[in-house]
Amino acid sequence: MQKKDKTSVRYMLNNKHKGFWTVAADEVVVSALQIMVANDVGAVAVLEHEKLVGIITERDCTRKVLLQEKSAHTTKIREVMTTSVYTVRLDQTVDDCRTLMTEKNVRHLPVLENERLVGIISIRDAVRYTISDQAFMIEQLEGHIYGGHPASHDDE
Repeated sequence: MQKKDKTSVRYMLNNKHKGFWTVAADEVVVSALQIMVANDVGAVAVLEHEKLVGIITERDCTRKVLLQEKSAHTTKIREVMTTSVYTVRLDQTVDDCRTLMTEKNVRHLPVLENERLVGIISIRDAVRYTISDQAFMIEQLEGHIYGGHPASHDDE
C-alpha cells in the first residue's frame, strides 16, 4: 500500500516544486506566453467557469500562431488551444502518466479530481520522479546487499 501511494499522481503533485497556471479561453496568446516564461513552464491550462476546456502549449504557440503568421497579441487562446486534452486522476500512477504521454505524444497531463483541475503533470515531472525513485531503490538494494550499511563497502 505504501509503495502504491508513493507512485501515485497525488504523491507526485504533493512533492512538485512548481504549481500550475491557468488562463481564460478569451485571453490573447501573449498572455499565456508571458505566464509560461515567467514560471518556466511549457503549458497552461485553459479554463472557462472553472472547468478545463483546453491546454495551450509552447508547441501550440509555435505551430498555430508563429508559423501561421498570426499575432500573439490579437489571436485568442480559444483559436489555437488544444481542446482534446488527455487527463489523469490523483489515484493513477506515474507509470500511467508516462504510458499515456508516450502513446498520445503529449508532454503535459492535467490532473482532475471530481472534474476540477488540481494540477498538471509534465514529462519533466515524470522523469524527475523516476530518477528519484530509482536512486532510492538503488540505495535500498545497496543497504540490503551490504547488511544495512550502504556506505560500508567503501570502507573495505
